[in-house]
Amino acid sequence: MLMRTDPFRELDRLTQQVFGTAARPAAMPMDAWQEDGEFVVAFDLPGVKIDSVDLNVERNVLTVRAERQDPTQPNVELVASERPRGVFSRQLILGDTLNADNIKASYDQGVLTLRIPVAEQAKPRRIEIETKQGSLHEIGK
Repeated sequence: MLMRTDPFRELDRLTQQVFGTAARPAAMPMDAWQEDGEFVVAFDLPGVKIDSVDLNVERNVLTVRAERQDPTQPNVELVASERPRGVFSRQLILGDTLNADNIKASYDQGVLTLRIPVAEQAKPRRIEIETKQGSLHEIGK
């Protein structure tokens, strides 16, 4: 029996493991939006235990790290394996307009939700202007 080898097959497999594919992404998908003076970020982490999730903020860089364990047990034969396993990590750069000291995190039904308040100095405010006649006028929103 003659077998044909493809020298790029191993490179293709490694690339799919690192960068993922459309059907099996390597990174954790997320949505982000602004709501009621907060910046909200939601990460999809189905099948991840809350004990394996780690959040860290250092110099305005938010790092989310999670691990999905391999569910196989002794004497169990895995027939199909399409769900990504292992350690997943994602970093977000938080702007100076966000208050990284007051981030709130919640985890419900496989979705990690972070609520990051907008910093007070970034919120719109009214500024009073004094005229020579001594009366005050407000300028602002």
